[in-house]
Amino acid sequence: MASFTPIHKAEIAFVRILLPFSMGILAVYQLTVPGLLKGLMLTLGLLFICLLILNLGYRQLNIYHRKTIIGILIYSMIFLSGCLHSTLYKQLLYADYYSFKKHKYLKIRIIDEPEIKPNIILFTALTTKGYGFDSLYGRTNKCLPQSTSGKIRVILKPQPRATLILKYGDELIIPARIAEIEPPGNPSTFDFKSWLAAKNIYHQTFLMQRELVKLSSNTGNQFIAHALQLREKQVALYRKIIKDDNAFAVAATLILGYKSDLNTETLDIYAKTGTIHALSVSGMHVGLIYLVLNWMLSFLDTKRSFKVFKTVLILGLIWGYSLLTGFSPSVLRSAIMISVFIIAKLFAKTTNSYNIIAFAAFCLLLYNPFLIWDIGFQLSFLAVFGLIYLQPKIYGWLSVKNPILDKIWHTTAMSLAAQLATYPLSVYYFHQFPLYFLVSNLFITLPIALIMYLGILILMFRLTGLGALFEWLINFTNRGLDKIAGLPFSGISAIWISKTELMLLYLTLICFTMAMQGFKKKWLFTSLMLFLVFQSLLTYDKTRALQQKTTIRFKLKRNYALAMVKGNTAIIYTDLQPDSKTFKYQVKPALDQHKVYKVIFLKK
Repeated sequence: MASFTPIHKAEIAFVRILLPFSMGILAVYQLTVPGLLKGLMLTLGLLFICLLILNLGYRQLNIYHRKTIIGILIYSMIFLSGCLHSTLYKQLLYADYYSFKKHKYLKIRIIDEPEIKPNIILFTALTTKGYGFDSLYGRTNKCLPQSTSGKIRVILKPQPRATLILKYGDELIIPARIAEIEPPGNPSTFDFKSWLAAKNIYHQTFLMQRELVKLSSNTGNQFIAHALQLREKQVALYRKIIKDDNAFAVAATLILGYKSDLNTETLDIYAKTGTIHALSVSGMHVGLIYLVLNWMLSFLDTKRSFKVFKTVLILGLIWGYSLLTGFSPSVLRSAIMISVFIIAKLFAKTTNSYNIIAFAAFCLLLYNPFLIWDIGFQLSFLAVFGLIYLQPKIYGWLSVKNPILDKIWHTTAMSLAAQLATYPLSVYYFHQFPLYFLVSNLFITLPIALIMYLGILILMFRLTGLGALFEWLINFTNRGLDKIAGLPFSGISAIWISKTELMLLYLTLICFTMAMQGFKKKWLFTSLMLFLVFQSLLTYDKTRALQQKTTIRFKLKRNYALAMVKGNTAIIYTDLQPDSKTFKYQVKPALDQHKVYKVIFLKK
């Protein structure tokens, strides 16, 4: 097994590159200042010239005495490179963005797998041309094409009893009836506008089936098209051998990253038990595949040439699995990290785990800088960091001689490390913390591994006879997690913290970890002080909530709701039921953020 160098002694070149590069992406994400692109390019050019002059006059100018200045210039260049990359990626700043001109029609190409919902079809498309009436010739039937850019979200209502098949790569002509993505209509609800903006989507269109014209098919990237078609066949096989809808949805999501059929009830069970990571094809899944392949092919470790063949074969199979999942972003993250690790191990290099994480993140941000806002991206890398940095330290707290108990403690240490690294961010985004996460993670460790291996074997060798066993194993896991989620005091919900409180919580954890590593009183004292500040802010929030008096008007499509809040009590005038989805996702978040604990319902 390759050794991992401690972080404070390691050569962490990519970590040093990644930090200023990421800060640059974050710094200009919200900016739409005219001339920003030219200013960044000019400043970068000047910095490059300065560094070139300093390099040429290294001896004459005694630059070796001014390494701090050189370091500042290099980090400034990396920071500005991140700024430039983020600015260039934002399609809303392009001069030919489709919303800047009035078009009658748009030519679009579907760039993802259409999602079929009840009564609607959702997909993302790339605009390629815009058509507007030519008034110069005094004719109203002539359309002149103009090149356009930018993504658009399409919401399509199909005709009843009509056959409409849309796939990745289809080219369509649609009316240029676009609308800007609206911000959330109700306070404290999911910000769909920001979520789409992080995917470079700022506008959408609502269409009837009769309004679009299909021009051609299979015009997208052939590699991606093949990956999606391959995944579609595997999903169809699971649908054929698995009768239970929930079991099918979990199998398709866990192994293939196909989430269209996953219902909110199943998601809630996994979220409440702290096992939501199991439903995202990620590092754990790719890691399980690597461990099995490495064990099965261990007989090839006898010669150098055999090791090279083994490495190429494992890499091919891992990237083949990535292809099978339609190149899910979470799988790509894991495939890159595992690939770097395997290659470094082959060449007998000391594999620094922090460099591997940073390299994987840097590659992904080069491909798409807006991934930095993706929750899965953030939690995935934090979890891996926790496993690398915290897990060995937590595991070292106890020395267990019994091999079975030692394995249990090792798994427990892994779960603790991942949860410690991710729980502040999870609380910030999901506003809940599962108290039985150790129990639930220990419970799913073996079943998830078996589900993964069994599911892949069924796909590889078409072992449809194992479908009943596969379905039972998934249902067993779901039922077990459901029982854990239903236990008394299974979790703390309605937790709302600010960005300042989030940063304080992370600083507290970092200082506490450093204190425990060397039993240093200075770091322990710092962590206690930061925790006291964090608790003081929470206490201040609760005290302010006791004095609040406000009225909240909710914007609902088919219902009405008005909340009069005084202290921790709210009187709600509504036609909604307390257990309805609309109340749960549109009304309750605002009450939770206002720290309302008592709700009185008034109806007509």
